[in-house]
Amino acid sequence: MDKTLLHKLLGIAFLTALLMVPLTLIREQITTRGNYQEQVEQEIAKTAAGEQTLAGPVLAIRYRVRMPTGNVRDMETGEMATRYATQAEERTLLLPAERLNIKGKAGVERRHRGIYQARLYHVDLQLAGKFTVPADLVPADLKDGQVVDARAVLLLGISDLAGVDNDPEAEINRRKLRFQAPADSRFAALLPGKQLEINLGTVPLGQASVYDFSFPLMLTGTAQFSILPMAQVNDIQLESDWQHPSFQGTLPKSHKIDKGGFAAQWNIISRLTQPGTANAPRQEAVSVSFMEPVNIYQQSERAVKYGILFISLTFAAFFLGEILRRQPMHVMQYLLVGLALTIFFLLLIALSEHLSFLYAYLVSAAACIGLITFYLAGVLKSWAPALKFGAGFSSLYGVLYVILQAEDTALLIGSLLLFIVLAAIMVSTRHLDWYKLGNAGPQGAEREYDFSLADSGRTSGHRG
Repeated sequence: MDKTLLHKLLGIAFLTALLMVPLTLIREQITTRGNYQEQVEQEIAKTAAGEQTLAGPVLAIRYRVRMPTGNVRDMETGEMATRYATQAEERTLLLPAERLNIKGKAGVERRHRGIYQARLYHVDLQLAGKFTVPADLVPADLKDGQVVDARAVLLLGISDLAGVDNDPEAEINRRKLRFQAPADSRFAALLPGKQLEINLGTVPLGQASVYDFSFPLMLTGTAQFSILPMAQVNDIQLESDWQHPSFQGTLPKSHKIDKGGFAAQWNIISRLTQPGTANAPRQEAVSVSFMEPVNIYQQSERAVKYGILFISLTFAAFFLGEILRRQPMHVMQYLLVGLALTIFFLLLIALSEHLSFLYAYLVSAAACIGLITFYLAGVLKSWAPALKFGAGFSSLYGVLYVILQAEDTALLIGSLLLFIVLAAIMVSTRHLDWYKLGNAGPQGAEREYDFSLADSGRTSGHRG
């Protein structure tokens, strides 16, 4: 291998590294556009509502208990009696519902700001269940205490109260009662997020009490809806016309997704099954993300990561074609084709903001393949090899699209692609004598093939 061949290889390597500059700039542009999209989502969430998490409802029993201070003897009977403190201590008992049924239907709305958009969901819920207050409110560590009185408050936790679309009226033991904002922060630590409450009044002492409840709740939120199951048994059913849900946290017991949307059902036994306090263990939330089927910025950024692979494979194919066809290409021809490959990724992100990602990909790929094929037809002085290169580019773009859609198998597909390309190069050049490339032939003939970068039109020949 002489110096001209080495210079050609170094020149190709330099061009490959040089083309990383526009690829990096394009990737930074994609990142910037993606950040704009996130800012729009956050701004729309501020004006409407953010991600919503529904916690509860739970029953908070606020009771006062007087603790014993010692024993005294009754002067008349002579019997010992317990003396209690004059000042009563205030305690809170947190009770989960025995069973909670939640049925909901969600619809998704798109709100636009320029070319950017955010997804809002509107979920219509119906909640029903039952609480049972035990006759003995005093826990084991206060068994000697004397309960003075007790009051019950129904609590409901909601992440963003701005997203409550109705004035929920609850039916509790056949009474109509409305939720309202808490008057103080006594129960603020009992549930995550903001709270609504209903004061249920005095709880009878020394006997069990039952509270049957049901109420509708309409919520608006952004991107994700979650339910924190806190009842002993939680039956949750949620359906929507959205076709691309992402279930997170506790996965549904059963679900169905089709063109009409999705339906999912959860049946959860909560860890909060005994009376407790604010420090009681919490069940993992049930979450549904109303995700976009294709995030154009993530897809485009992933595509750019394969840009250097595109350029390397193309230059390798050109170099191999020079060797096998004995038809040299100038370094500027390499550069122009490399720039055309780079422009594809810029076209992709620009078009995908106005078209679906599939159509944007098809238009961008067709434009670049057509341009490169037409250019190569002139460079190679023939349409036949140019069309072969065009078919190869089409296959390469097709494989890239499959990789972008198959996130779980992207590494496998990419590895197989590289193996196939390497195998093709090795098979095509298995009889090639690399030592003789560019060297003088037998009987003093001039070089069979000139790899000079200075003259792309010069061809080799034998002197007669």
